[in-house]
Amino acid sequence: MKVQVIGAGSWGLALARLLALKGHEVRLSCREEDGPEVLRSKRESPCFLPGVRIPDSIRVEKDHDPGADIAVFAVPSHAMRAIAAAFPFGPDTIRVSVAKGIETETLMRMTEVIAAEHGACPVTALSGPSHAEEVATDHPASLVVAGEAEDACKMVQDAFVTPRFRVYTSPDVVGVELGGALKNVIAIAAGVCDGFQLGDSAKAALVTRGLAEMARLGEAMGAHPLTFSGLSGMGDLIVTCMSRYSRNRHVGEQIALGETVESIMTGSLMVAEGIRTAPGAYTMARRHAVDMPITEQVHFVLFEGVSPRDAVEELMEREAKPERG
Repeated sequence: MKVQVIGAGSWGLALARLLALKGHEVRLSCREEDGPEVLRSKRESPCFLPGVRIPDSIRVEKDHDPGADIAVFAVPSHAMRAIAAAFPFGPDTIRVSVAKGIETETLMRMTEVIAAEHGACPVTALSGPSHAEEVATDHPASLVVAGEAEDACKMVQDAFVTPRFRVYTSPDVVGVELGGALKNVIAIAAGVCDGFQLGDSAKAALVTRGLAEMARLGEAMGAHPLTFSGLSGMGDLIVTCMSRYSRNRHVGEQIALGETVESIMTGSLMVAEGIRTAPGAYTMARRHAVDMPITEQVHFVLFEGVSPRDAVEELMEREAKPERG
């Protein structure tokens, strides 16, 4: 297949490498600030994936192929609308979003943003527990591709699946995308647990209750609740809350140690999607009258001046209630 990968950050590079090694004709759209000349000459990105060689067959360019079979949008959620507008494709090209976030201004999911810019076309979301650093070094991973068109999901599944990269399909694009976005907010809270050294018991409880509130909001927005027990829900939540590669967990840890959101965002090339997702998740919870206490406290800590220690106390001192209520 002819595959266009838009975005040369760590995830875009890892997926471009995977697709090229499978034999697809891969074209990688790279911004000047992401070092296209270095990628062409050294076939490596010292900023995003140091030590990982990019196959020679990958064409690194600024523009794109409008007639590609599959277009992979591997860009931060806050840039998705502008990038989608700048990279139009034909009506038969299957769009694949691998971004895990919510557009702050509109509260739209990434497939909705792409569809709004491109009109009637097949759009899917690929999500699940996967770090670029591991996928790029051929560690096993399992993900799920979701979309309204079953044939488009099957085509994406066939394009990506390898002996070390297993892909399932799902019709629940709402649940899959919400799981990928909301887990980043919970991971910031998990990082606070690590920064305060609150212990494994506290962190396990936070992850469990975080999953419960993710599922509550998802169901209120039309998702199937069992989707949150799958790869894009529980699976992605576990890895994002536990892994040393997790940017969102690291953000929470740094906040517990006294860093500000501003210093964290300006001091890293990598995007921690949970920071930008927290306000949207907080607003959606209020709009749908869904109780999301962990998400609420993360939002308060990031944007309303609440200290992380006070947020922990607020969560622990909430009124006692049944686990399922």
